Amino acid sequence: MKRPRILVVGGGFAGMECVHRLERRLAQDEAEITLVTPWSHQLYLPLLPHVAAGVLTPQAVAVPLRRMVHRSEVIPGRAIGVDPAAKAVVIKKITDEELVREYDYLVLAPGSVTRTFDIPGLTEYGRGMKTLAEAAYIRDHVIAQLDLASATTDQAERESRLQFVVVGGGYAGTETAAVLQRLTTAAVKRYPRLDPALIKWHLIDIAPRLMPELGEKLGLKAMQIVSERGVEVSLGVSVAEVTPDTVTFTDGRKLPCRTLIWTAGVVSSPLVTTLGTETVKGRLVTDPEMCIPGADGVFALGDSAAVPDLDVGGGAVCPPTAQHAMRQGKAVAENVVAALRGRPLQPYRHRDLGLVVDLGGVEAVSKPLGIPLSGLPAQVVARGYHLGALRTFPARFRAAAGWFLNAVAGDDFVRTGFQARRPAALKDFEVTDIYLSPEEIRRHVESLRATAA
Repeated sequence: MKRPRILVVGGGFAGMECVHRLERRLAQDEAEITLVTPWSHQLYLPLLPHVAAGVLTPQAVAVPLRRMVHRSEVIPGRAIGVDPAAKAVVIKKITDEELVREYDYLVLAPGSVTRTFDIPGLTEYGRGMKTLAEAAYIRDHVIAQLDLASATTDQAERESRLQFVVVGGGYAGTETAAVLQRLTTAAVKRYPRLDPALIKWHLIDIAPRLMPELGEKLGLKAMQIVSERGVEVSLGVSVAEVTPDTVTFTDGRKLPCRTLIWTAGVVSSPLVTTLGTETVKGRLVTDPEMCIPGADGVFALGDSAAVPDLDVGGGAVCPPTAQHAMRQGKAVAENVVAALRGRPLQPYRHRDLGLVVDLGGVEAVSKPLGIPLSGLPAQVVARGYHLGALRTFPARFRAAAGWFLNAVAGDDFVRTGFQARRPAALKDFEVTDIYLSPEEIRRHVESLRATAA
């Protein structure tokens, strides 16, 4: 008898938790499990700013899939189209070879991509913070600006290389500005020709305050911490234009600047548009059991799914956070197992554990179980949470060792050169132009099935 086919798209928090739980809950002869992901690791996104600042190594935040996936098939590639009627997915491998994989149960956890706007020069000259490659590039780029500023005799060039702009006052943007500002403050002591006063970091956001999810008190505390370090925070402001050596704000200011780091939110993977099912704010609409209405056997979760938040009610959906993604992954796995065994599915409910924001050093703001904390107690909570969320002991050990070494020995200022002279703008890292329309998906499915036959 042919085993049911379970296809999981996405190797992030949601997808990996789902596969891990499925392997634990299902006997080998109960189902055939396949994971589609372009990467050989699960990336722990909340700690990417620490990689950019050189506090942690990439291995500390990139957990190898093979440490968590033991008997599932792994296809290295991306799903580029879903045909719910044919119960088939079109996949483009990392070699650009295309194939069709049929399923009985499909779990969609393709994640998100950086949200951009129609701002002149943004995709050409902006840098993101969504991948290991981007974090590694930003580290090299920031240190290179110090090297080049020290070497030039042109004062205008020096000033432009020593101004840095981070767009986005959420967790990613605030943490990125905080830890990189600490890095340049420590590094400039090694550059006798540079005046530390010339190094300026700007954190801007169109919202009226930083990280509103934390509440007004902690948001103001975070703003106070980064401001006292010398980061200039501008709220109610966005970017109007970006050139290779200037950034113009919507309030009219034009800064000489060669570094724009864009962290102004995320949007669902373009894969969601290929299904032809209902979406809300770009996310796939699901029922409380995380099934997609009108798509038999299809579940959606994580950043690309609008999963009802039953605890909040009133039509609210779960925010796109790692905490929700990991819990939804486990819950979807249990529902797939229930569907396989003819049992009723369970709605997704959660208890919020709170929020943590690591601002580097001993500074942090946290809200565990609704209790507002700042300073060292908040930092202990934040790093304890991250260690618990990392999926393997080697990753936890590397993270803890990296933090300890940084606290004892201080920062290092090495440029690796891995991304030297390679394009590294947003348009080079965001793979958004490979997805198919519904008509193209049907043609691909028919064509690839005929070729396989």
